[in-house]
Amino acid sequence: MRKLLFILALTAIIFSGCKKEKSQNLNIAVFVPGIIADSPTYAKLADGVTKAVEEYNQKAAEEKKAKLSIMEVGTNQAEWMQKLSALAAEGIYDVIISSNPSLPDLAEQVLEQFPDQKFILLDAERKGNPNIMTKNYDQAQQGYVTGYIAGLMSKSHKIALISAQDYPVMNNIIFPFYKKGAEDAFEGTSVDYRVVGNWYDATKGAEITEALAKTGVDVILPVCGGASQGVLNSARHNDIKIAWFDSNGFDKAPEVIISSTQNRQEKLAMEVTLEWLQGKTAWGSSQTVGMKEGYIEFVEDSPVYRQNVPEIIQDKMREIVGKIKSGEISVEK
Repeated sequence: MRKLLFILALTAIIFSGCKKEKSQNLNIAVFVPGIIADSPTYAKLADGVTKAVEEYNQKAAEEKKAKLSIMEVGTNQAEWMQKLSALAAEGIYDVIISSNPSLPDLAEQVLEQFPDQKFILLDAERKGNPNIMTKNYDQAQQGYVTGYIAGLMSKSHKIALISAQDYPVMNNIIFPFYKKGAEDAFEGTSVDYRVVGNWYDATKGAEITEALAKTGVDVILPVCGGASQGVLNSARHNDIKIAWFDSNGFDKAPEVIISSTQNRQEKLAMEVTLEWLQGKTAWGSSQTVGMKEGYIEFVEDSPVYRQNVPEIIQDKMREIVGKIKSGEISVEK
């Protein structure tokens, strides 16, 4: 692996002609492991870092202003390692900021060849590495409340989750707690799980939704990027309700979306960037943040939510969310 990383890094430098000269300004790179237009999470990451840099630069002297580069690397995970290594090989970025549970492993491999590189990683967890700081969302809470409203809203007591791929956070946290929330809301609820195979195939997303409709499923949580568009299109024609994840999605399909459980990625990205710009990053640390801290939000103030969800269920969700925030209900991994 070390030999491969060296070759990749050397290739990146050769193709760029030579290593770029580092300026005296602070240099930040946002590494987007996907496509911003297809992912609210990555859009919020880029927006948060951009706002932090703009706020900092308003007060900074010209020679101390921060410079920002945003790099979208697409949905082919096989290419992420090469592109992250190439970014570090440029040698000009004081910190690389990204968001994905797989990034800590990739970053630690890059650090074998570029030991001075620093990484701030959101939606990720890694402790003890002095070059990495992580902030992780409590997706157990996020999955649980999403499953809870799905369980309350299902008339057939058959719900499903459509994932882009199998990955540890999905298999070990999001789906199990989605299932637990649904079963706690209505004992005996059946919870199906299907996989698209990638983050972009809307046709496959629609086909899976059609198949689920035939089994009686009437509420679906899609966590499948661009493939979610196919899920929405099929849901409209099959009287299926949609529980949305990671962003306020009510405007995407107000006729079928019943809930949105979002992370506050833009807020967190802005905060960690400003901390770094101010020299306050706690390197080597990892923190999990959730509803109590204000980084996981069940959206209750949308007119679409109030229109699509009966008041009695709104009251129940308000109670459940309040108890999670207060600690009365503990949703533990």
